[in-house]
Amino acid sequence: MPIAKKSARPEAARSAVPPAGLFLIAGPCVIESRAKTIALARKLAAVAARLDFPLLFKASYDKANRTSLRSFRGPGLRAGLEILRAVKETAGIPVLSDVHEPAQAVPAAEVLDVLQIPAFLCRQTDLVLAVARTGKPVNVKKGQFLAPGDMMHVVEKILSTGNARIMLTERGTCFGYHDLVVDMRSIADMKRLGFPVVIDASHGVQKPGGAGGASGGERRFIPALARAAVAAGADGVFLEVHDDPARARSDKDNAWPIDEVEALMNVLLRVYGALGEPR
Repeated sequence: MPIAKKSARPEAARSAVPPAGLFLIAGPCVIESRAKTIALARKLAAVAARLDFPLLFKASYDKANRTSLRSFRGPGLRAGLEILRAVKETAGIPVLSDVHEPAQAVPAAEVLDVLQIPAFLCRQTDLVLAVARTGKPVNVKKGQFLAPGDMMHVVEKILSTGNARIMLTERGTCFGYHDLVVDMRSIADMKRLGFPVVIDASHGVQKPGGAGGASGGERRFIPALARAAVAAGADGVFLEVHDDPARARSDKDNAWPIDEVEALMNVLLRVYGALGEPR
């Protein structure tokens, strides 16, 4: 049964949780440098302005769930948040990042427009509550180990704090070793909870741990996955992008080339527009 709430997109959250139309969450997997991050944000902002869609810029200040101890994690909380603050000031777009520990919630909320709970941590009650209590919009990625209907319990935790500014992201379910599968029924199933649902088209094609000490992926399937999810009713699309995916320091195999974002969004907006209302 749907969870009762006042609004799927509360009025106070409109600056960060788009009120209408297909929106994009995009950016590099991890902050590699201040200059690169700002450059990517500006390019994405220009595409969003040309095609007229809402954009949230995403980049992680700390990739705390890397496969290998030797993997690059990013600049850390303090330095990373300062870079994301600079993105807001220079590109003029809202920003989103992962929060991995309850103690990070308050400082992250001072900068971020949306706080994201990683898939691996979506059942960590203390983290979910700490993030929700900031009052900021929360994007929760569905764990690879959860059925979509089980996200009801995560939503209930967030709502218990009085925060109804929620987005839910589908990013695939474990399917054998080193592989994920995205079942499009999950889009409809999670939309029954009454909140915007996002398709993570990058991590949906990921092969967790499939590259030995790192995760692999099949970038070529990103457009097909995104088109299918938008047709199935997704409200937003999540893309990890990079100016040179082969050299990305995290998730290089499922990063989409920044120069191809506009062409992909053109197609997705046409699919979205063809469906009409209601969705």
